Amino acid sequence: MASPSTRPADGSVTLRGLRKTFAHTVAVDGIDLDVADGEFFAMLGPSGSGKTTVLRMIAGFEQPTDGDVLLGGADVTRVPPHRRDVTTVFQDYALFPHMTLRENVEYGLRTRKVTRTERRRRADEALAMVRLDHLAARKPAQLSGGQRQRIALARSLAVRPKVLLLDEPLGALDLKLREQMQVELKAIQREVGITFIFVTHDQDEALTLCDRLAVFNNGRIEQVGPARAVYEEPVNRFVAGFVGTSNILSGEVAQQVVGRSGTWAVRPEKITVLGDAPAPAGATVREATVTEVVYAGASTRVLADVGAVTLTLTSLNTGEVRDIERGDRIRLAWTSEALHELTDAPSEDETHADTRTDRDTKEITS
Repeated sequence: MASPSTRPADGSVTLRGLRKTFAHTVAVDGIDLDVADGEFFAMLGPSGSGKTTVLRMIAGFEQPTDGDVLLGGADVTRVPPHRRDVTTVFQDYALFPHMTLRENVEYGLRTRKVTRTERRRRADEALAMVRLDHLAARKPAQLSGGQRQRIALARSLAVRPKVLLLDEPLGALDLKLREQMQVELKAIQREVGITFIFVTHDQDEALTLCDRLAVFNNGRIEQVGPARAVYEEPVNRFVAGFVGTSNILSGEVAQQVVGRSGTWAVRPEKITVLGDAPAPAGATVREATVTEVVYAGASTRVLADVGAVTLTLTSLNTGEVRDIERGDRIRLAWTSEALHELTDAPSEDETHADTRTDRDTKEITS
């Protein structure tokens, strides 16, 4: 098994001024990014935001229009993929159906001219790491989706790369298996200690897995930081709305609901349903009318009008939320610490649009 003493020393990745255009389309527009050695880093964003194109430029499958890619401080911008010390795990796994699992895992070592004895040893170590060594003689068609995903991971780990790139590798799995693989991926990354760069459009997946993340939008990075910092302190409305759920309140709505001018994000879990309990000292209290109640097993989703805004509250089926019904009058409370001011203030037209969006869709969870 690869250990910190046997893995390559520097898996840092540096991108400077990275830009990629396809005909008249700008896919990546001037990216600067530093990923530290041994970090589990996520590139998060909607489809078409540029994250997969950046991953492919790190791997060498795409050449930048402008800018540089450095691996361990060395410029690899024009180095072909097979000469970069990185491997990639794809969503479709790309396993050879006619080979056994062991032969699939050995394949990358064979192309690197590793001896037969060493290939077998390292392949068996990688199979044991993903807990599939007992199935080494089987073919991919005999495996479940989750097992095939683990074989693809073992094949990449067997070559002991400096950087492992993962392009939405869990996207084809069902929810339960995806959640299980998230836990396993994080444990494996911690064990082998190499740099993982993980591309996903799933915000929960990024927050669960990564040490830090970059939020992509329209070919640019909106924010980079530890997962908790990006969630708690989004820099703008896009990040606040894409990473988790937020109420984004501005203009007259902000003045009415939070009592402040400007543009504010209020994270769902920062709101409390008071019932008959007194409000915390210094808290803002607003009355609301329940317009819809949606039971969802462990939690209940409640839509409630607060003046001009409809807020959505989601809570465990306990306490005050459990017995709420349509038409009920409820009291909501939050402290000043619940409010996070955003830097991109809207124009007058955008303020009106935000007000309509808040009325229809914005969510607060307690």
